[in-house]
Amino acid sequence: MKYSALTVAVCLALGATSAQAQERDPYTTSDFGGVGLLQTPTARMNSEGHLTVGYSDTDDYRRMSLTLQLFDWLEATARYTDLRYSYYSRDPEFSNDQTLKDKGFDLKFRLAEEGTWMPEFAVGLRDLGGTGLFSGEYFVGSKGFDTDNWGTFDVHLGMGFGYLGRRDNISNPFCEITDEFCEREAGFTPGGGDIEWGRMFKGPAAMFGGVEWRTPIDGLRVKAEYDPNHYQDERLPVPIDPENPRVIEVDSPWNIGAEYALNQHVNLKLGYQRGNTMTFGFSFRYNLATANQVKLEPAQREAKYSTTARFSDLDIQRLSQDLLNETGFRVAQVTTDSAEERVTLYAEQTRYRDPEEAVEKAARILSNELPEQVTRYEIAELKDGLGIVQYNVNAPYYKSAARGERFYRDEQDALSVSEIRPLGPQHSTTSYEAIAPKTWGYNVSPKLSQAFGGAESFYLYQLALMGDAYYQVNDNLEISGVIGLNLINNYDEFNFLVDNLENPLPRVRTRIREYSDNQDLWLENLQATYTNQLSNDWYYAMYGGYLERMFGGVGGEVLYRPLNSRWAFGVDLNYVHQRDPDNSFAFEDYDVLTGHASVYWQPEWFKNSLIKVQAGRFLAGDEGVQIDFSHQFDSGVSAGAYAAFTNVSREDYGEGGFTKGFYLSIPFDLFFVRNTLSRGTIGWQPITRDGGQMLNRTINLYQTTEARGFKAGKNER
Repeated sequence: MKYSALTVAVCLALGATSAQAQERDPYTTSDFGGVGLLQTPTARMNSEGHLTVGYSDTDDYRRMSLTLQLFDWLEATARYTDLRYSYYSRDPEFSNDQTLKDKGFDLKFRLAEEGTWMPEFAVGLRDLGGTGLFSGEYFVGSKGFDTDNWGTFDVHLGMGFGYLGRRDNISNPFCEITDEFCEREAGFTPGGGDIEWGRMFKGPAAMFGGVEWRTPIDGLRVKAEYDPNHYQDERLPVPIDPENPRVIEVDSPWNIGAEYALNQHVNLKLGYQRGNTMTFGFSFRYNLATANQVKLEPAQREAKYSTTARFSDLDIQRLSQDLLNETGFRVAQVTTDSAEERVTLYAEQTRYRDPEEAVEKAARILSNELPEQVTRYEIAELKDGLGIVQYNVNAPYYKSAARGERFYRDEQDALSVSEIRPLGPQHSTTSYEAIAPKTWGYNVSPKLSQAFGGAESFYLYQLALMGDAYYQVNDNLEISGVIGLNLINNYDEFNFLVDNLENPLPRVRTRIREYSDNQDLWLENLQATYTNQLSNDWYYAMYGGYLERMFGGVGGEVLYRPLNSRWAFGVDLNYVHQRDPDNSFAFEDYDVLTGHASVYWQPEWFKNSLIKVQAGRFLAGDEGVQIDFSHQFDSGVSAGAYAAFTNVSREDYGEGGFTKGFYLSIPFDLFFVRNTLSRGTIGWQPITRDGGQMLNRTINLYQTTEARGFKAGKNER
């Protein structure tokens, strides 16, 4: 089952009521997002997985930000700034009367942790890849001081460049090394989107700093800071009143404010900045890494001695049903060797995201039910007709540990993984049919398609009801489809149309209005998918039909993925035609051969992270590479970012320069009292253009074979 961004958002909103490990008192964020005071950052970092969604209003600027602590040493912030006194463009037919929304992305890296005498140090980059309106860099240190009766004082001191260095109250130290750092080029690359490496840490510099007082009143913090920006260089690209453009008055370089934690998840803040302006804001915070949900699942059985004398006395159907109910393993077939000392269960995991938990519960059931002479249990996990991984249990070792017969033994030491034992007469003497596989199914769920930061409207959306169904022809062949019903949308406001417009690239994604607005009932997907494997490590898939909302055709994928390896390699190739937005069953003239060679790497020094590099041809016929980095927290939530660089020039690509985006993938067992394999994704792509766009395939062999991923110490020796 697949869930939409709407479902994810609703569950996140309700997530505050789900069980969550108590985090230490988290640091608060600045008006820009990111841990800080009011306008300035600090060196502080929240714990890994901490997420803050914030809003601040400082009269001229209204900022909406999302800050995620990706690692305990890396903080990332995505932000929109509403320039209240500037239009989006001078053409009212293009952007109506919408004010300008400036995108920004920040990174902060911890250089050193706080010690007894040494402060915590960090370096940060603000407004990367944007228009440069608020871009700046900084170094900052933070040191805390505890008192017996007056709370905690956190002192911060930093040096800023660019937007954070305009007060020019200190010499740029890099200018002393080379004259190249003495001047900072003004303006930005037309269209924005580039990371301006050549301007970083250049030009005027300024000292900034402040203090945060964590008062004895629970939840109340008071902040004061020295602002390194004099605000005299603020520029409005398209001022609402060109004759009298807005000028920010500054009566004092000092800003003060207070922030109060209303509860564990909501903060309110109030400030007085520039000596003349009242400010306010709020934030919602949640830790994605420690999120959890109490489960109403059957408890692991107590260890007992089996009363089954012979394997022929075992009720296979009842055992299989117990395994399905309590461990999520849907057993299709059970085999034994000639001496009935080894039992292999071929099964599909239907509910448990954590395979170790499911295997441990299954091992306890098998040890209680199977005859005592069985010395080895094997659970061969299958998915989409593919052999994924085999979980092995050393039965005598496991039973002695579970029953407390050997106190120095651990049940985990009896478990290992290996390649799947093939089915066939040469590998077993007896085979038993278990639960019949589920051959068909359906689901109905809402789906929210959305885009932020558009010229016509800041938020474009379509809320639809999606019905999907599948029919399993056999173990390897499946037919599936999805139908969409429009409920409400505002894509009729999207003015970036294709009529009579010349463009160097085919319109493969910028026709979103036509596909979202032209039909109230449409066929999203209808395809046949065949999956199989050449050997233990080689998998392949072939598919054809209406592959996604905008394209249909045929394609295939091959994946090489050794068991418990940090590396995997794949190739996909697809020949597709563009679908008619007015007729779900018709195609247009545009066709393209698209595909990529992919490398997947789980680096040793980035625990639970994946780097994916895909090189090839994209939907618009452009060629290049897409790089994707994702990190999975202990809760199962994954956060990722991607960027595609192709042979399309900046002029041909248009605003944004290149395709990039961010996403969160959230397992839904964080919100349900029963385990589920379902996940939902929230994505943000700042600018949708036609370059660097990939086919949205419903089958992905790397995801299908996820259980083969690297897990140290689990290989069978």
